[in-house]
Amino acid sequence: MSTEFQGGSKALREQAHEGLRQGNLPLAEQSFARLLELVPDDVEALQFVASQRLARGESLQAIAMLLAAERIRPDDANILHQLGVAQMAAGEWRGAADSLRRCVDQAADMFVARLRLGIALERLGETHQALLAYFGAVNSAQAQGRWLSDDTTAPGLRDMVKYAMRFIDIGRRQLFDRVIAPLRDRYGRAELSRVEQCLAIYLGEQPARLPDARQKPKFLYFPGVPSQTYYPTSRFPWQSRLEEATDIIREELQAVLAQDESLEPFMKFSSADAAEGYLRSSSQQTAAWDAFFFYRHGTRYDDNCKRCPRTSQLLDDLPLVRIRDHAPETLFSVLSPGTHILPHRGVTNTRLVTHLPLIVPPDCAIKVGGELHEWQEGRCVSFDDTFEHEAWNRSERTRVVMILDSWNPDLTEVERAAVTDLVEAIGDFNRASEVAVPGG
Repeated sequence: MSTEFQGGSKALREQAHEGLRQGNLPLAEQSFARLLELVPDDVEALQFVASQRLARGESLQAIAMLLAAERIRPDDANILHQLGVAQMAAGEWRGAADSLRRCVDQAADMFVARLRLGIALERLGETHQALLAYFGAVNSAQAQGRWLSDDTTAPGLRDMVKYAMRFIDIGRRQLFDRVIAPLRDRYGRAELSRVEQCLAIYLGEQPARLPDARQKPKFLYFPGVPSQTYYPTSRFPWQSRLEEATDIIREELQAVLAQDESLEPFMKFSSADAAEGYLRSSSQQTAAWDAFFFYRHGTRYDDNCKRCPRTSQLLDDLPLVRIRDHAPETLFSVLSPGTHILPHRGVTNTRLVTHLPLIVPPDCAIKVGGELHEWQEGRCVSFDDTFEHEAWNRSERTRVVMILDSWNPDLTEVERAAVTDLVEAIGDFNRASEVAVPGG
């Protein structure tokens, strides 16, 4: 490239930037257009000139320039977003949907692109996909502190955002209604009245009105059941079998503990700072909460189950919660000396957490809703973890309990079936929206 050529293109770019600094858009466009005569593949110039042409309604010319930019940088999310906008202006809805889909694949947090993707998909008649895109857009925006009110929504987007939210409200209601319709038809509305109310609370159609201020589920509140911290063992006839097998379970646990590599962190943190909100140490030893999983989020850890065959068989025979991609959650919970699990809450009161204490040194305890319980080896304790709870090991030895989840005994069989179908459907929908959703 000649010095004269380089000097000419550099001068034109500087002139364009000066026009932008002055707010002189015609000068900037003219300079970038002349730059393109020298350097036809200059992406900055292509994008700016395209934006000006689109503003004048020259959408086809804008599309041509953006397609040229996209060929140079095929994975540039900003170019794909701009191209999608131009294609929408031209009524090229399929092209717009494809461009915007590629955009959010590259940059999942571009919530305005997700919003526009929803519009394009709705225009194409792809209602469910539009619902997912709108839901993903709103959740992504709100996770970044946007679209929480008019003040946090750009004026030019407010009507679109409000439309998307109404679309989401109607679409999710229809979707989840269809999920429980077969049970409603089979057993009648009366049998599912609490489930209907649970769904209405989840969808924000009515307040939860929890009877105990200490209780606050992070995901799903089931109304009409007693609100209590601890549940007596008499509510769970199967727990006697678990307690009778304590020695067998502890024997297999000891074999696991003999190999440190068998354990993994119960929660994975991106940094030590991130862990500080969940764990704290009262000793010189680093706080650690480790686990040996039999099931996690409903997924069976086959190798671990083979290593503890008697424990695994016992667990498989118990009436645990079984919801695809969610439950059961069964594990050896290993708390290192000096570790304090800080106060936190669980996701739903439809299921309860049971601990079978296996190795409990002195000065170890759990507190649920402010009520203290000291573990006793071989004696189950069940509690509602939607109450704020914490646990600690202030001893110099390792503490281990087995954790498992079971249905809240105050739900009927029909209600359990409905909650299973509903939670699976909610999880499927949230994952399909491609954005992390609490409880999803």
